Amino acid sequence: MNIRVLRIELRRSVAPWAGAVVLTSALALLYLISGPWWRGTTAWTAQLTSMALWTRGLLFYLWPLTVGLGALQGLRDHRSKMSELLTSTPRPARHRAAVLTSATAITLASAFALLVLAGVVQVLANTGYTHLGWLPIALVGALSLVAGAVLGMGVGRALPSALTPPLLTMGAFAFAALMHMSLGRTETTTAAGVPSSEPNRVSLLSPGVEEVRDVLVTLSASVHVGQTIWLLGLAATGFALLLAARPRARLIALTPVLAGAAVALLVLPSDPRRMYVVDEAAAELVCDGPVCVARTHQERLADVAGPGKKALRLLHEALGDRAPVSVRENTAVVPEGSVPRWSRETVLFDFDDEGVRTAQGEALTRGLVGKGLVPGCAPVGWSSVGTDTLARAVAVGWILGDFRAPTGTWPEGLRREADAEARPVWRELRTLPRAEQLSRINAMRAAALSCEGDAFDALNGGASR
Repeated sequence: MNIRVLRIELRRSVAPWAGAVVLTSALALLYLISGPWWRGTTAWTAQLTSMALWTRGLLFYLWPLTVGLGALQGLRDHRSKMSELLTSTPRPARHRAAVLTSATAITLASAFALLVLAGVVQVLANTGYTHLGWLPIALVGALSLVAGAVLGMGVGRALPSALTPPLLTMGAFAFAALMHMSLGRTETTTAAGVPSSEPNRVSLLSPGVEEVRDVLVTLSASVHVGQTIWLLGLAATGFALLLAARPRARLIALTPVLAGAAVALLVLPSDPRRMYVVDEAAAELVCDGPVCVARTHQERLADVAGPGKKALRLLHEALGDRAPVSVRENTAVVPEGSVPRWSRETVLFDFDDEGVRTAQGEALTRGLVGKGLVPGCAPVGWSSVGTDTLARAVAVGWILGDFRAPTGTWPEGLRREADAEARPVWRELRTLPRAEQLSRINAMRAAALSCEGDAFDALNGGASR
């Protein structure tokens, strides 16, 4: 390819503007809007996999924009009334198409690479865990933008109308939305009877991904392969449309996208648990005695080890042989809406849990004691301020000898109500004989760990509330 011609194309085409729109709009959204990509362990600057998935999530709107900008580029010859002149030149049409698509591919891939690089630099400043598992996620994202733009160019050349770019952009937006709202979702019900929905293989034809909910979750290899096949089919159809001069040739140009979709649907997994999978290397446990965290959070082990060991000692002094013997970050990933399962021998915690998220020292010890007594039975992905929270406050107060109302993100009025309801139960519990106290605590813990019954009701002697 003539480098001089490519430089001229880069200066005079829409390609540089497309790259600028992708980069500036993505950075503006990430930095100017306080969204879930800034919160918790799944923040886009916390871990490499989360960063790659959040940048892929931006393709919900970046991809339709590149499709529309590609269509605008495809109208250039028609707008300049040069189509007949170009067909009369000896230079093959495929050479002109190759230069045009190369310029667009270079700018879009570079823009997405700069976006990812901005995330990588921040992640490396926040964590010591590095790996290359995020790279396929980012590469498929860059390919999505290139394939969308090439498809847009081909459609713009085949349908040379001023309405083509806006209509194609809206159609791409509708496609991406439907893949993640209805066509790409399967309605289901969890084992606990909670209505939910989960992605199906059709949703993976969309360039975007699901919202990042767990730092240990990544896309499987079969997803990368299937999406790559589908995107290459899109790009091939776009390039073929750039070359097609007759209606029959344009119909034949649709073959790659149809074949790519058919092959991709055979390769893409049908089971949601094989789409978004646990990164086994990131979930590997790193331990300091009985206290363990996932490798992805290995730099936080030193902060957790001391409070974790103290929490185990306090629990053993209070519960004896019934006390847990280890503290471990919960690396199990279960479907949203499922009732969690807890262990009697292990205190399972998550760095996003209330009482653990920002706690250190004594506050962290208190939070881990609470997780060992009443870990919480709210369905996965749901928030709860119910009786489990009251039971945890009472039980922790019983272990440590002082009652504290629930803190954190609770509104002040709700915190006062919780204090007024739970503090009398704590006071009553402390006045009972030691054997009765321990009996109620054991009954509470049995209900809390099995998620059957009311843990706070057990502390209250089984009295109806």
